[in-house]
Amino acid sequence: MKALKKFYLAVMLLFMYAPILILIAFSFNASKSRANWTGFTLRWYWEMFLDPSILKALYNTLTIAILSSCAATLLGTAAALGIDAMRGAGKKVVMIVTNIPVVNPDIVTGVSLMILYIFIFKFFPSMKLGYATLLLSHIAFNTSYVILSVLPRLRRMDPNLYEAALDLGASPMRGFFKVILPEIMPGVITGAMLAFTMSLDDFVVSFFTTGSGVNNLSILVYSMARRGVNPKINALSTLMFIVVMVLLYLINRSDSGKKKVLS
Repeated sequence: MKALKKFYLAVMLLFMYAPILILIAFSFNASKSRANWTGFTLRWYWEMFLDPSILKALYNTLTIAILSSCAATLLGTAAALGIDAMRGAGKKVVMIVTNIPVVNPDIVTGVSLMILYIFIFKFFPSMKLGYATLLLSHIAFNTSYVILSVLPRLRRMDPNLYEAALDLGASPMRGFFKVILPEIMPGVITGAMLAFTMSLDDFVVSFFTTGSGVNNLSILVYSMARRGVNPKINALSTLMFIVVMVLLYLINRSDSGKKKVLS
């Protein structure tokens, strides 16, 4: 039975990651062929960094990921503090609302935000879908991930520590920065990295909330693939996969470190 479980796991992992490994391998293929290996080259990576459309999409992706993760971290941390202080049935309602962006299908979130922006733009004709709406959308769905990362740290924190700091003469603001923030900082960092990863990897929400001329890397890969598979897509997808895997590794390592400390 144990051997069957291992075999099933191996087949599932092979099914999931074999296409990605093939994509990575062919990103170093000297030929444009998707079937024949003709030699090793870094040509496609070089051409990728010389392509102005890719560089522009990379700039949009990184700036939106950084700005949205920073804003979502601030909003999510503040919201987590407020939710933790709540009591009664209202807290459950707020938690349900907080979980909606996480469990809601991305296409529903994307279409909903697009309709919201179009409705608002009726009153402001000069505004249109673009960089700003893309940034706001990423902040909107990333905030929930930060809240869910910070709340467990707040629940495990001893509330008497903050009250003791106030009794010893610390102001509420000083007590927050000296007592609460250091205690929840691992959750804040995890939430920030998770928000950055989700923003970097997002396609569906971005596709519906951006305008013409404003692309991130996910949308660019989709548009390039529609015109035919270019080896530069393989190189770009490989770099995106590596970055996301590194970030996920750091997030999991942070979670493992927190568990060791608690144990």
